[in-house]
Amino acid sequence: MSPGAPPSPVRPAPATPSQGQARDTAPRRRPRRRRGSRTERLAPFVLLAPAVLIIVVLRLWPLVLGVNFSFTGDGDRNGTPVGLDNYVTLFADPLFRTALRNVGLLVLLLPVAVAIPGLLATFIYLRTPGHRVYRAVYFFPAVLSPVIVGAIFNLLLAHDGPVNEVLGAVGLGSVDWLGDPDVAIFAVAGVHVWATFGMALVVFLAGFANLDPSLLDAARVDGASLAQSIRHVIVPGLTRTIQFVFVTTMIGMLTSMFGLLFVMTSGGPEGSTYLPEYYIWVQQGQFNQPALASAASTALFLIMLLVGLAQIGVLRRAGREV
Repeated sequence: MSPGAPPSPVRPAPATPSQGQARDTAPRRRPRRRRGSRTERLAPFVLLAPAVLIIVVLRLWPLVLGVNFSFTGDGDRNGTPVGLDNYVTLFADPLFRTALRNVGLLVLLLPVAVAIPGLLATFIYLRTPGHRVYRAVYFFPAVLSPVIVGAIFNLLLAHDGPVNEVLGAVGLGSVDWLGDPDVAIFAVAGVHVWATFGMALVVFLAGFANLDPSLLDAARVDGASLAQSIRHVIVPGLTRTIQFVFVTTMIGMLTSMFGLLFVMTSGGPEGSTYLPEYYIWVQQGQFNQPALASAASTALFLIMLLVGLAQIGVLRRAGREV
């Protein structure tokens, strides 16, 4: 140190923490959460048990019994295992093959049955002119019994009914809506779509409630037409809803048309309007062949399962491509 220079300050040595301070600065362990009691852990299962029990007893168990019963005989062979004899008889029956052909026809008509309520829901959501009328009357057909609907359309589609009178007034010939084998199934399917589209429309409106309106506003600002908005905004935004409506509409077509068929055509003319559910009723109720009817029920279940899975796969693929 040079003479006259101020002495350098002496830095105090860092104080060593005492044992108490070290204990305070040590990381504290989070208190363990107390696990719920056994009753709390079991509560969700207890609440779900009644619903699961109802499904198992009223749905799954009868399904298993029906599948097992389809491998037994009818009449003199009642209760005797017969292997696949019922299924061989089933697919050799021309009426059942007609029923399967009509199932394929309904699957082809399914996009139309879904598009009608989808477009009506779009018009209501976009508040197009007349949307209040649609909102007021769209659900009215869904509250009518299929028997009542069938009776009404029997009068409307009669050979001398109002529909043919209108066709004659505009210069078109009359159509035998319920007596022509090539036309009857389309008439019954059209009546079924009219009578049931209200439920699908409600589902679509619920889907629109979750659609972001800013996307439609952006498309409108960009100059997109209604068709472009539907294709690029509405359809991708309602993919899950469309999948649900497709599957439920298909199930309704295959399992809820018995009343219409019974009242309007009774499976005729010439068995052209047979569907699997009507075939099942005929075999069970008229010919007293419950085992064959069980085989037809099992075949119908497999058809709905395969078609439903195929539809979901196609719609998912189409939703990714849009």
